[in-house]
Amino acid sequence: MAQLPDVQRGAGGQNIWHDGRVAHPDRPDGPAIETRNLAKQYGRTAALAGLTMRVERGEAFGFLGPNGAGKTTAVKLLVGLASPSGGDATVLGAPLGDRATRRRIGYLPELFRYQGWLRAREVLRAHCELAGIPARDWPREIGGALELVGLRDRAGDPVATFSKGMQQRLGLGVALLGRPDLVLLDEPTSALDPVGRQDVRRIIGELRARGVAVFLNSHLLGEVERVCDRVAIVNRGRVVAAGTLAELLGPRAVRIRVAGLTPEHVLRLQSFGRLSFDGVELMASELAPNLVPDLVAAIVGLGSRISSVEQERETLEERFMELLGAERPA
Repeated sequence: MAQLPDVQRGAGGQNIWHDGRVAHPDRPDGPAIETRNLAKQYGRTAALAGLTMRVERGEAFGFLGPNGAGKTTAVKLLVGLASPSGGDATVLGAPLGDRATRRRIGYLPELFRYQGWLRAREVLRAHCELAGIPARDWPREIGGALELVGLRDRAGDPVATFSKGMQQRLGLGVALLGRPDLVLLDEPTSALDPVGRQDVRRIIGELRARGVAVFLNSHLLGEVERVCDRVAIVNRGRVVAAGTLAELLGPRAVRIRVAGLTPEHVLRLQSFGRLSFDGVELMASELAPNLVPDLVAAIVGLGSRISSVEQERETLEERFMELLGAERPA
């Protein structure tokens, strides 16, 4: 699969594409997404009840929650497919629904379908036209998208002949047309095999390096752990926890398998924090990662021999379930 087009810094500080064009010279500073008590009411049902969050430019942001938590409603508001009932928000510095801003957003919905008789390049051509991309740029945009998502050799094949994973790749290609500043991906790897998931992770990494904000909604928490800088967990229309993975999951525990360590030795290691020793394994809880080499060196300095060092931390899935459990009514 191809690399995303190169961006260089121009003399005036602008981002310059490989073909010499200035990348969104009108882009203001500030967050990619900022919401303040954003709400959406459908009759008596509160689909979103005061969502407050901030997504920075150039970061991958995971948006997690159970079914019915308000994730899809939030995305619809952000891309202008629905109007809020309360609160306010900005996307790329503009109010929700701003038409010019929509051209700078790439969106891959969870449920999408292209007409089976259309060929892959025809799907991309139609979306180039819908996005208002100049016709002279269509060949480059279409060819780049097909190469990027690994469908160059299937450009002339009808969508009806594509597997679910290939259709997912095509949808991702559509979302990346026009070099957007913000990409919203709803379950982008749900139909992909391991190779496809690895490709998506690479693409997300390249988007971040290019300064693009990636808003990732996924039930595959392991994928979120791999690619996201920060995560927000939403339930009942509100963010119940947000932060980096280190902030959400806390410090790692370190398990060291050691021979020749005595209880007296363990007492001399207490400066490293909470330690427990069963005669075979030393467990150091809440130990900062940068102190692990120091602890290992101290153990060796006491004349003990280490056969293994393992770091373990609560998984995002475990933390996710803890937070949802705390939110349930007694």
